[in-house]
Amino acid sequence: MSTLHFIVPAGIDDEARPSGGNTYDRRLRSGLAAAGWTVPVHEVAGPDATLAHALARIPDDSVVLLDGLVASPAPDVLVPESRRLRLVVLLHMPLGQDEPDAQEAAVLAAVASVVTTSAWARSVLLTNYSLPGDRIHVAEPGVDAADLAPGTATGGSLLSVAAVIPGKGHDVLVAALSTLAGPRWRCLCVGSLERDPDFVASVRRRASDGGMDGRVRFSGALPEQDLARRYEEADLLVLPSRSETYGMVVTEALARGLPVVAADVGGVPEAMGHGIDGTRPGMLVPPGDPAALGDALRAWLEDADLRRRLRRAARERRESLPDWSRTTAAVADVLARAA
Repeated sequence: MSTLHFIVPAGIDDEARPSGGNTYDRRLRSGLAAAGWTVPVHEVAGPDATLAHALARIPDDSVVLLDGLVASPAPDVLVPESRRLRLVVLLHMPLGQDEPDAQEAAVLAAVASVVTTSAWARSVLLTNYSLPGDRIHVAEPGVDAADLAPGTATGGSLLSVAAVIPGKGHDVLVAALSTLAGPRWRCLCVGSLERDPDFVASVRRRASDGGMDGRVRFSGALPEQDLARRYEEADLLVLPSRSETYGMVVTEALARGLPVVAADVGGVPEAMGHGIDGTRPGMLVPPGDPAALGDALRAWLEDADLRRRLRRAARERRESLPDWSRTTAAVADVLARAA
């Protein structure tokens, strides 16, 4: 039986702070344990000293998997430790997307391997850092099987699932929705309201000023069962993010046969995929473009044939989505090689 020391940000089990990265870490932890690995988890909060303390207690030659949120900013700790530990970084979101990040570059050059959660993220690392291709691996997130959402005849139940922060583009969403005066619709935004209160207030104010108080609702973060019910009641997922490494909510929607309208960023096209005949199960729009997002939503609401095509493609894509066992197997293979 192999032992893996898993270094993660503090609070990955906190239901009040849901995120795709936390979900991925939790599912990977349980999947590796089920596959026979012993997985001591070390939660790290705050400065490099906390990480240094956690690593100092780990025996020489141990395999250590580090969440990128902890690893990327800490070359002063990780470069020296890479001489005695077998370090692998799980990179949910590269810091150096547009240009290399010096701290991340030093960390990634020192570790044994890097696991990314999308082919897009792998291509970013290959472009921005001088790393051998055989040291960068992809383990895209899995998704649980779910019942099909029945949908409605008008398609007017819109759902957004993301923390209400600037990077997720709720300001773009509200601006786009303000252009939909005619069609009947409502939009529920599920996600934390605690991370950027000023931004939340500004988005809510824009919705109110636009006369959408009753049509755009912000529920805050929801427990898993409640979120599942919101998916079941929806017709369409809307994800106007300014950046995404993959977009786990896209596959969560597709697992229920829900089409997706999303910003064309990062790994979102990978997550969306295609139906059997190559039709995308949704629409991709430029990021930060309320007019384009509004046009896509209007097309969805006004064109019944479009809704039928996208729903069919979503149900087809549902059959090819990866599950978490495939994610675990991909990461376990990287860890076994590091060991």
